[in-house]
Amino acid sequence: MSKKGENLTFNKNEDEMKLKISSLNRKLDEIKLGGGKKKIEKHRAKGKLTARDRINLLLDKNSNSIEIGELAGYNMYEDHGGCPAGGVVVVIGYVSGKQCIVVANDATVKAGAWFPITGKKNLRAQEIAIENRLPIIYLVDSAGVYLPMQDEIFPDKEHFGRIFRNNAVMSSMGITQIAAVMGSCVAGGAYLPIMSDESLIVEKTGSIFLAGSYLVKAAIGESIDNETLGGATTHSEISGVTDYKCENDESCLSTIREIIDKIGAPSLAGFNRKKSSLPKQELKNIYGLMPASRTQPYNVKDIIEQLVDESNFIEYKSDYGKTIVCAYARIDGWSVGIVANQREVVKTKKGEMQFGGVIYSDSADKAARFVMNCNQKNIPLLFLQDVTGFMVGSRSEHGGIIKDGAKLVNAMSNSIVPKFTVVIGNSYGAGNYAMCGKAYDPRLIVGWPTAELAVMGGAQAAKVLLQIEVASLKSKGEEITKKQEEELFNSIKKKYDNQASPYYAAARLWLDAIIDPADTRKWVSMGIEAANKNPIKKDYKLGVIQT
Repeated sequence: MSKKGENLTFNKNEDEMKLKISSLNRKLDEIKLGGGKKKIEKHRAKGKLTARDRINLLLDKNSNSIEIGELAGYNMYEDHGGCPAGGVVVVIGYVSGKQCIVVANDATVKAGAWFPITGKKNLRAQEIAIENRLPIIYLVDSAGVYLPMQDEIFPDKEHFGRIFRNNAVMSSMGITQIAAVMGSCVAGGAYLPIMSDESLIVEKTGSIFLAGSYLVKAAIGESIDNETLGGATTHSEISGVTDYKCENDESCLSTIREIIDKIGAPSLAGFNRKKSSLPKQELKNIYGLMPASRTQPYNVKDIIEQLVDESNFIEYKSDYGKTIVCAYARIDGWSVGIVANQREVVKTKKGEMQFGGVIYSDSADKAARFVMNCNQKNIPLLFLQDVTGFMVGSRSEHGGIIKDGAKLVNAMSNSIVPKFTVVIGNSYGAGNYAMCGKAYDPRLIVGWPTAELAVMGGAQAAKVLLQIEVASLKSKGEEITKKQEEELFNSIKKKYDNQASPYYAAARLWLDAIIDPADTRKWVSMGIEAANKNPIKKDYKLGVIQT
């Protein structure tokens, strides 16, 4: 690919990517307002910092951070007024020089009440803490379960109660948990601070109780105000529920920093790291490499060059299974094994053409072997997804494509080294699975604004569904005109394309984030740094594999 400014196609691609990033940033700016400017002003009038203010003050100045699930709840719950960022802010960053995950309720969104997506996001934060043994800090300011949707948040295995189960499990694992009650902490949520290692409460604004004063009056006839019932003085001097009483938000956050500062160093997994080097070209040069049209081919090796240190990588089996590129490289100094879908149309030595973005038997076989090698060498894996699925047809079926695909899925599923996934383009069908989709436990999974996640592309899906619909109508003796067919096709495709959007996926936490491609190195580096804090304690074993 020509350098920036030398190629019209490059410039067109770059412009299209910048437009997508600009659209992403506008959405994120709106989400960061939480419940809106008026709610923020009202919140601050109580002497409280917002969730994002609290996190910014807690984290080390001028340090890197990444936000998990910023788009959670996007365009969901519109009938209930929306739920920006799922009503909770989750960030991986550095506190007193130690990498931590911070979970802060946003009380400007329905008083910090828990929607279904809020529970899912909190569980994702705890999952990250457990997988990487990261200290987790809860900044609590929540009215509890959002009652109009209680049936979707309260009783099931992956609902609200799982949070406290995870508190107990993390405690047994020795994972540090600090909870600061900086606002409301009611009902079942009141258990979270006490199931954490240490708890703090802010005077006048923090309160903890199983039932508030109104419910107490209704239940047992006792008249009492909330501060006396469960305020900072009550729980610091009488009940002993909290460990530290803080004058205000600022002093509370300062105390947390002091506590984290005293934590001992973790054991490490021993992933290889050397001094970091930047790629040879500016990181944003990557914008021009992704085609504006998703049907156009490109060489994924150009993408890899823009992501890895010194643009240097060693390709594994470069002349075999060419629709997947496997390579050893470094990202921000960390050794990584990269598995990437190749979108160029390639020609085999037998003279056969292989279509880009499709997984063939030879590429699946190669990738499976490479994944095994990375586990043997203790090298984290990075999957770059732009895949339309596995090759179909009689030749592929007779050649054992299902067998070779299963081999890749088995090798990847049983991987004991951490896996990270970046969806840069298509993520369709079984290709999503083989390339470490969300169901296969990547430590982090993010998408570029160009990502699409679905069983198949919108046009293909619409054609299939249209054929079914037309056949159904004809079986009833109804005729359909060409114009009606076209209208029906467009209607189906529009709905399908909306569901394939990366925003649809990120809203439901199928992706941890949609990111600027230039931030890919930061996400991978911080992810590996986190994973390095949890030593691998089991051997790499595969199940039954057909050869």
